[in-house]
Amino acid sequence: MRRRRFIGGLGGLVGAGLGLASMRGGAAWAAPGLLGEAREWQAVAAPEAGPAAQLLDVAAAGPDLAWAVGEEGRSGSARGTALALVWDGTAWQRTDPGFSGYLSSVAAAFGGRAWAVGTDTSGTARLLAGDGPAWREADFPGRGAPGTSLAAVTTGPRGHVWVSGRNSDGSVLLHGHRGKWTWLEAPPATTTIPPYGIHRAPCGDVWVYGSELVARWDGTAWTMLPAPGGVRAGFTGLLPVARDDIWMTGYDYGIGGPPGKPPAVRLLHGDGTGWEYVTAPFGVGVLTGIVGDAQGRPDRISGWDFWDQTRAHYLRWDGTAWVSERGPVATTPVVMNALATVPGSDGYWAVGTTSPPPTPTAQPRIER
Repeated sequence: MRRRRFIGGLGGLVGAGLGLASMRGGAAWAAPGLLGEAREWQAVAAPEAGPAAQLLDVAAAGPDLAWAVGEEGRSGSARGTALALVWDGTAWQRTDPGFSGYLSSVAAAFGGRAWAVGTDTSGTARLLAGDGPAWREADFPGRGAPGTSLAAVTTGPRGHVWVSGRNSDGSVLLHGHRGKWTWLEAPPATTTIPPYGIHRAPCGDVWVYGSELVARWDGTAWTMLPAPGGVRAGFTGLLPVARDDIWMTGYDYGIGGPPGKPPAVRLLHGDGTGWEYVTAPFGVGVLTGIVGDAQGRPDRISGWDFWDQTRAHYLRWDGTAWVSERGPVATTPVVMNALATVPGSDGYWAVGTTSPPPTPTAQPRIER
């Protein structure tokens, strides 16, 4: 699952059987803010989904076009049906990905298109191309073969697409351009867990990351960074401001958990040779994603606060430190799984769920 989304283990920590939060959409975006200026987040209506529904990722092409993906109908460890929504500038609407399983990642591409990756109920990796509300499956080397997995997707200019995952040869990065897909050479370090996150920097570097691997592809060769480690750690986002200025978000259960023990927030800052822990405004919970501003500087982080579960706990960069910024209060738990900026505006989309699956009452949650 993309960036090892924090969904397992939460069922015993949050209330079950609560009603869906009252959410109102609106065409207007929140007022633009300067660096360090607080933002008033708003809940936006999401289409009704099946039981145990959640959104795992979101991407925007602009103020009038965005996509969100995830799953619905999950029962315990048994996956349900892939869930995909599209924003048309006025409301979110359901689309049909066309398979049972889940979609873990989505990225906006040039010309109002999108790419999404997921896994079906047989364990086969799926790669989808989106054109507005329509999806079609794309072929790629190793499709359906044992040892092939796809975790996350990102896009670049002129139709370039990169997907993190793994094939049977140990490659972890798949590159697509104009219908041709190629697995790039494997990084020099081996990993037993495929990198579940990917990020393309403005300079063109493509980063893949996970608990065992952080690596940068510059178009020619790999550069390996020290793995962030952690006994029971997961990493949900990476923002390379520069090659020697890198932020990572996530969580760590530590020794002795789960079950029954809430995770600790993980916020790391790297210089390309090592990582240091940074104290976040809250300590028990999860940081679920990070985005930069138009210049690539640190901007916002989404999170789940164990001690205040009925509103999202966002962080904003005020120029020197990360400070708290809260979402609207809901009548259910609020778990935001992903965060994305909206090109052409100062807006954001954040998506998640109202009660972590496999709780049957879980429905999609969307904020901006």
